[in-house]
Amino acid sequence: MAITTLNNRSINRSDTAASGQLWTATSATASDFQAVSAGKIGQVLQTVVTGVTSTTSATYADIAGITVDITPAATSSKIFVMTDLNILQSNQYYMFYQIVRDSTAIYIGDAASSRRRASGGPKSTDGVMNCGSKYLDSPSSTSALTYKVQWAIQTTGTGWLNKTHADTDAATHPRTASSITVMEVLA
Repeated sequence: MAITTLNNRSINRSDTAASGQLWTATSATASDFQAVSAGKIGQVLQTVVTGVTSTTSATYADIAGITVDITPAATSSKIFVMTDLNILQSNQYYMFYQIVRDSTAIYIGDAASSRRRASGGPKSTDGVMNCGSKYLDSPSSTSALTYKVQWAIQTTGTGWLNKTHADTDAATHPRTASSITVMEVLA
């Protein structure tokens, strides 16, 4: 395959290389090229919680600390939300969680009779369940946005973040970390 090197001044921006050719510029300036930003990451923000927290609420409530604020640069930007949660509920019941933008639940299942809408609903015995979600949100906003995770227990008992139910002082009972990460994807 032959490589043809041309002085960039003789090439129009609309020209294309023939099959098997590669153009290289020998005296290009920044104004000779157009910036492409589509699909690039504009900013990445993360909040990590390493401590233990709990809930006894059967209705959705914020998980303390699993929240992050972001201000998109453009209304065309998308926000990629990733959660990494280590949760369990005592008494071998389900825990439910949902991703929320400001006060609106996003990335939840359809309504179906009395079934709870959620982003996830792990069930554990005594061990910590690692669960998470990934969602590409289109908020169409340049205002500050708050992304967070809310949780609820299935029934009586206690839901825990970052510890086992027994929490015995032994190497077999871990303490974990949980996080929420948001990335602005430029259009």
